[in-house]
Amino acid sequence: MNKKSLPVGKRARHVLRSIQTVVAAGLLSTSLTGCTTITQPIDGVPANRLPDTFFVEPKNDLVPIDISLLSLEPPRDYQISGGDILGIYVEGVLPFNPPNAPPEPPPVNFPGEQSILPPSIGYPIAVQDDGTLALPLIEPLDVEGLTLEQIREAIRDAYIDNEILRPEKARPIVTIIKERTYDVVVIREDASRLNTQSLAAEYIRGTSDRSASGTMVQLPAYQNDVLHALVETGGLPGLNAKNQVKVLRASEADKRKRSQFMQQFYAQQRALMLDPCACPPELPEDPAIIKIPLRVKPGVVPDIPKDEITLQDGDIVYIESRETEVFYTGGLLPGGEFSLPRDYDLDVLGAMAIAGRGVGSQVSGGSASIIGGRSSAVPPGIVYILRKTPCNGQVAIEVDLTKAINDPKSRPLIAPGDTIILQYRCEEELINFGIATFFTYGLRELLR
Repeated sequence: MNKKSLPVGKRARHVLRSIQTVVAAGLLSTSLTGCTTITQPIDGVPANRLPDTFFVEPKNDLVPIDISLLSLEPPRDYQISGGDILGIYVEGVLPFNPPNAPPEPPPVNFPGEQSILPPSIGYPIAVQDDGTLALPLIEPLDVEGLTLEQIREAIRDAYIDNEILRPEKARPIVTIIKERTYDVVVIREDASRLNTQSLAAEYIRGTSDRSASGTMVQLPAYQNDVLHALVETGGLPGLNAKNQVKVLRASEADKRKRSQFMQQFYAQQRALMLDPCACPPELPEDPAIIKIPLRVKPGVVPDIPKDEITLQDGDIVYIESRETEVFYTGGLLPGGEFSLPRDYDLDVLGAMAIAGRGVGSQVSGGSASIIGGRSSAVPPGIVYILRKTPCNGQVAIEVDLTKAINDPKSRPLIAPGDTIILQYRCEEELINFGIATFFTYGLRELLR
């Protein structure tokens, strides 16, 4: 019998049965696919209920320090120390001339290509490590910390006091042939800085090279500071390096201090492992390592002592990579590992955008991919931030995306190590299942 020939009552009952079939199919689909908020629940705490200790400190307002604080101020007159090579000429003594022979002219020395010193006059005499200067016929002179003029007067007085030269003949010449240098090792874990924009883009995508490079540099006196070491090896740290500089001293005392520090820490760790309820402490700051920040809060002038930026032979300047400053994504977000920006804050909405899912965008998957292959009509409305806490704990921060869009205070900042999981609410999944089921089966049944 044709449906059009059915009575009105039977026709209404047929439409009702069709609608019931659609609803049953939708409920069956829901029961088969499951609601993730029920089958995979996450015990989250709303962001507005957590204390401030669970949130990261913002860094948008940090400003770069005055980089001149990383350099030494040279004195008005160069002060001699061990390692300097002086040009000295003393008529009749250096070089020695027979009484009736005419004096020899002093030699002229020209500096190397990298030196900024002017040409010098005299025979090269090195200042010893103890700061003494050995000259013919007199006892070694202590010239540590003296200027060229003071050394000239000391040499003149020594030859006159020992009755080697008469006052009218004592006219020594003292110049600098080569200033002392300091060998410093610079280790950098930031990549080449030939193209800063491409480097930043590659690092945000997680494809940049983070391998370390080491360089031995020779720094002249009064340029043996952190700033000159950085300039010689490529400049300030790149985007994939931390905004700080570490200085490791090469002295035996500092090496022993670092070794004792590590031994004490691991001994404490082994003792705590015997107690299953004890919380193992994190590795504290090494007191033998100098950390110099490169960005500070506005109005804060960092107190960087002169001895912290002064480098000696064998010291190590270390630029550390930010390879651990990453966050992870899961759930309805594409799974992956993404690097955090160095100089500005990243909230949960920005992290979702970096992962490839902007707020409010349609997400394929879930019920839509099972029924009809359509995109979801209602976007997911909740995201969880899984954040590590001390003692190997974890807190799940629940973020309502609707509130986060309208209220900036409801957008927690992302911290290193966070895992971001995007999910549907149960009612959102039901609506998506229902809409997909209706447009797949409902219209067909109604048209019948």
